Amino acid sequence: MTETTQTQVMPTVRGTARQSPELQMAAGVLRGLWQDLFRDAFAYRPLPRLRAEGPLAGPLTGRARQYATWTPHALVVAAAALAVFSTWKTQDHDSSVLLSAALVAVPVLLLLVRPVGAFWASMLATPLTATMTDIWNDWPWATGSFICHLTVLTVVAIRTDPRTVRWMWLLTAVYGLTTELFFGADHYADNAAPMLATSAVLLLVVTVWHIRRNAEWRVTAEQTQTAQERSRRTLLEERTTIARELHDVVAHHMSVVAIQAEAAPYRVENPPPELEKAFLTIRENAVAALTELRRVLGVVRAEDYEVPDAPQPTLADLDALLANVRGAGLPVEKVVTGAVRELPQGVELSAYRIVQEALSNSLRHAPGAAARVEIGYVLGGLGLRVVNDPPPQLSLVKPSPGAGHGITGMRERVGMLGGEMTAGPSEDGGYEVVVFLPVALYSEDEA
Repeated sequence: MTETTQTQVMPTVRGTARQSPELQMAAGVLRGLWQDLFRDAFAYRPLPRLRAEGPLAGPLTGRARQYATWTPHALVVAAAALAVFSTWKTQDHDSSVLLSAALVAVPVLLLLVRPVGAFWASMLATPLTATMTDIWNDWPWATGSFICHLTVLTVVAIRTDPRTVRWMWLLTAVYGLTTELFFGADHYADNAAPMLATSAVLLLVVTVWHIRRNAEWRVTAEQTQTAQERSRRTLLEERTTIARELHDVVAHHMSVVAIQAEAAPYRVENPPPELEKAFLTIRENAVAALTELRRVLGVVRAEDYEVPDAPQPTLADLDALLANVRGAGLPVEKVVTGAVRELPQGVELSAYRIVQEALSNSLRHAPGAAARVEIGYVLGGLGLRVVNDPPPQLSLVKPSPGAGHGITGMRERVGMLGGEMTAGPSEDGGYEVVVFLPVALYSEDEA
């Protein structure tokens, strides 16, 4: 008997082979090292001045206040001078001491414009300076290099994020321990441990300062946001109060109008049919306005308020609106072009409201004039044009009590739908409102 074992080999798609967790972690570490210390390492990042309103410069005035803003730059220059002075005091006064002084000064001064580059300059200057000392000097950092590197690590820690600082400290540790282990046998004083311990304490202090500053910034941002939310909530509460008052006042008066219109024919003996029809129209308009008011504003009365279940008006209800307007004395005609189709609810409602407001303006501003409503169903949306003729007798036109919110409301509706609108006098002296409301097209496959 022969036993055959088959091993199923999963096909590997090029570029999608999964790496082991260890390789992924190593790749992430190298990627972070590259981003923090190598990419744009020598980018120009000048040291910022202190704020004139800060705690140091704020109490001062005049020139003293301006000079105080340069305090960080003065401290960096002072650290460079201290490193140079230490080099001058601890090395023999020969030709090499000038080069050593320059090597410890350049990385510190480089902090003023290129902080990450200053770290690499310090790492390069440290072994060069060490080669110019004798066996009695500190190893692997000479006295001036020790001050230089501590200054670089501290300033870079203040100006960058903690992850960059961790990389710098690890590279410093690798350099210090390696050079002390393999090249420090002939030297009598090793300072790798003091360097690592001192720098760790300084970086810990800077990290705590970073954490505290970030916490203060977050608290300030949250307080600002809370104040803005409180202000917005107060404004909404005020608007809600106004809406409730508006609902109470207008609803009361509209109810009175409806009741009086219903009772008016009974106060006249044998009223003519035209009068009964006029009062009926007034009552219907008052009831319709009251229903709309409750739908829009009644929801702010209480949390358990139930909005009427009547559907929002659409273009299909436009004939009833036009009949109502004709009953109010405005001759109006409707012209529809294009293939009539069902549009999104927002477009239908906005189109109805725009026509309603435009006809109301015609009644108010051009009494006795005729109006025309043009509706065009086009491929990319819906076109509207509401135009009225000039009033036959200009002496009948009285100033409107309106505040001009009608046109503003129409523009807001059109703007929310991403449409376009123009409103102004027409060529024959009347007034026209032209609107285009875009409608997205969807193919059957996309649906």
